[in-house]
Amino acid sequence: MKDGTNDGAGVLALETPATSSGLAAGALMCLLSMSSIQFGAALSSEAIASYGPAGASWLRLAFAAIILALVVRPRVVSYNRAQWTSALVLGATTALMTMSFFAAIERIPLGLAVAIDFLGPLSVATIGYGLSRRLLWPLIAALGVLALAHDGEGWVGDIEGIFFALGAGSGWAIYIVLTKKIGASFKGLEGLSVSLLAAALVATPFGFARAVPNLDAYGLVEMVGLAILVPLLPYTLELVALRRMPTASFGILMSLEPAIAALAGFIVLAQPMTLLQMAGTALVVAASAGATFSARQ
Repeated sequence: MKDGTNDGAGVLALETPATSSGLAAGALMCLLSMSSIQFGAALSSEAIASYGPAGASWLRLAFAAIILALVVRPRVVSYNRAQWTSALVLGATTALMTMSFFAAIERIPLGLAVAIDFLGPLSVATIGYGLSRRLLWPLIAALGVLALAHDGEGWVGDIEGIFFALGAGSGWAIYIVLTKKIGASFKGLEGLSVSLLAAALVATPFGFARAVPNLDAYGLVEMVGLAILVPLLPYTLELVALRRMPTASFGILMSLEPAIAALAGFIVLAQPMTLLQMAGTALVVAASAGATFSARQ
């Protein structure tokens, strides 16, 4: 899942003509970005156990907001009411989305959580084109999710985890719509910076009490590292990648994210997958890539 990673990036994709070397470099950056996001999520399991989903979310958002604010130095006194409203709404969405996703991966396998999470942006990418054959892609992805949810012996995870993942996916869908608006009203990375500050503030009542009493020096370093893994490093990589490659190629490559999530879950969290679950992951990836490709036709 993302945390404010495409603020105005689509516009930048049009600024530099794509070359073969640029495409290769852009593809590598996409893979590094997705790996950073999903391995960052997998590595968050210890933080979630220590601080709870809300506490881990708040710490990650707070450190990411502080680091980005120091780099961007948003001109907070110069924004108008409309800018503040859009930033606050996007920040609230980001906070709730992040806490829901962390609550989901606490309860269900990472690959399943990300696959369910992907249903949100996938629906946005297809429903926006009206009632057409493109609506087939979310249905294919849903079949993939069902396959992922069964390990050959029974259903994995629990119903609460699935609902949290659905909530995160809904938040991601709303986030995409809001980001399009905020990207046009702020300069550079200022919209992202302000929205992350707002997200940290919104998450504070939910995560502060659990996180702060348990935070030691090791935890502090750990959470700063996780904040860099997601969202700071992926944002930078995706921003540069979009300058080197067409947005269609970018979107299709990003469709690999559920598969990378499954790999991260296997390597970091020892969450094995059956052949049925591998097939389910392939269906989600194919649906996402198909939706991205057909949207460009």
